[in-house]
Amino acid sequence: MFNKLRSLFTPEPELPAEPQASVPAGQRVYAIGDIHGRLDLFEQLLALIQSDDAARAPADTRLVLLGDLIDRGPESRGVVERAMALMQGGKVRVLAGNHEEMLLGSLQDEETLRHFLRHGGKETMFSYGLTQDDYSTAKLDLLRQRLNELVPPSHIAFMRGMENQIAYGDYLFVHAGIRPGVPLDEQTVSDLRWIRREFLDHDEPYSHVVVHGHTIADEPVIRPNRVGIDTGAFASGRLTAIGLEADERWFLSGSIEPAEMPAR
Repeated sequence: MFNKLRSLFTPEPELPAEPQASVPAGQRVYAIGDIHGRLDLFEQLLALIQSDDAARAPADTRLVLLGDLIDRGPESRGVVERAMALMQGGKVRVLAGNHEEMLLGSLQDEETLRHFLRHGGKETMFSYGLTQDDYSTAKLDLLRQRLNELVPPSHIAFMRGMENQIAYGDYLFVHAGIRPGVPLDEQTVSDLRWIRREFLDHDEPYSHVVVHGHTIADEPVIRPNRVGIDTGAFASGRLTAIGLEADERWFLSGSIEPAEMPAR
């Protein structure tokens, strides 16, 4: 009887904690969310990352840009040029977002251009030298011609060379997300750049913890299977990065109040 009573009050043995996602030993990875033409915030956040990296023990540091470098903000050209320079000088990798896809498609297709202009492409064309008068008076076919004239071939080649998914250890970096139930090597480019609800609503583990942008939130969104870091820089004045080392993660933010934002 005593043994039976004791068994009722003996606590269940604790299960071992689930292992935390990690990056390979010796590596440190920073990833920056959707920049959308905010060169001011990009520069501010790069300086914060540099300071943060220098304050930590030496590591093999990598930087990932999660795509949507362009559109909506006022300095898309400047962001592209800064990203290109970063790739020349260090371990930097850049993902393609749906907005880069729209720009590239707009070079050939007027219907894609129409969609592009409605979703921030107008600001991108202004950053490459299109005037307001040209935009107001030109028909779609002429705007497509001007886009081809204004965007340098080196920028087009850079965007065409952007990656679609990057893995470091237990983390997978993509622009928008992945389709549940589909192996990574079978994911479509469309899903990696555009998916939203099917990915966001999925609660089960993926093969990796997915770090993504594309879907705006006021703060980083942390779920067991994903981390979203798009904080709407073009409108909120806040650009967010995640830092990863071993099984540690932390966040950095560049922030400029709306009153300080450059004129558009």
